[in-house]
Amino acid sequence: MSQKDLTLETINRRVVDCRLCPRLVEWREQVAREKVKRFADFDYWGKPVPSFGVKNPQLLIVGLAPAAHGANRTGRMFTGDRSGLWLYRALHRAGFANQAESIDRQDGLTLDNCYITAACRCAPPANKPTREEFENCAPYLKEEIGIALRQWQSQNHPGVILCLGQLAFRHTLTALTAHQFGPFRPRPKFSHGGEIRLDENSYLINSYHPSQQNTFTKRLTEDMFDTVFRRVQEIIG
Repeated sequence: MSQKDLTLETINRRVVDCRLCPRLVEWREQVAREKVKRFADFDYWGKPVPSFGVKNPQLLIVGLAPAAHGANRTGRMFTGDRSGLWLYRALHRAGFANQAESIDRQDGLTLDNCYITAACRCAPPANKPTREEFENCAPYLKEEIGIALRQWQSQNHPGVILCLGQLAFRHTLTALTAHQFGPFRPRPKFSHGGEIRLDENSYLINSYHPSQQNTFTKRLTEDMFDTVFRRVQEIIG
C-alpha cells in the first residue's frame, strides 16, 4: 500500500494485531488475566491500544504508552486512569472533547478536530518501554504523523503536534525526520510550552505529561495545561 493510500483505520488494525515485542505481549496479557482488585470484574482489553479521534484532525496528541490498568484495561488512549482525567478535562475545556470524563470505550466520549496516539502502543512493565520496543512501534507513529502533515499541506490549514512529555517529544522528532524535517541540529530541548514551527502549516508544541508524578507535585497545573491548549487554539483558529 502506498503512503498516500494509507489510512488511520488501516494503521489501527495493524496496531491491534501487533505481537512484535514478546516482553510487552507477555506483560499486557498477564495484567489482563490477573487484574487488580478494584477492577476484578472488568473485562480487560489486554492488546495494543489503537489511536483515537477524528479522521482529519488539526491537533495530533502524542503520549508515551498505555497504563497497565488504564488504556490496557479499557482499550482507549488515556482512558481509565488519572492522566486521562487530566487530559480529557483539558480537552473539554478547550472544545476538543464533548465531555470531561473518560471512563471506558462506551462512555459516549467523542473528540472534535483531535487525534490521540502514543509512541508505544502496549502497556510496559514499570511504564518503561525499551529502546527496541519503541523502535518496533515507531513505524505506526511515523505513518500517522505523515498522514496529518499531508492533510495540513493539501488542505492548506494549520495543524499542531502536541507532545506530552520528553519521551514523546524525542520520538516525535525522530518520526519527523522520515518526513523531511530535520535532522534537527542542534537537537531541540524539551520544555513545557516549547514550540517549533515545522513549515508554513505545521507546528510542534510540548507539554509536561499529565502523569501523577507531575500533577501531584504541581510541576504541571491545570492553568499550565490550559495555556498550552489556548496556544493550540490560536494556531489552528
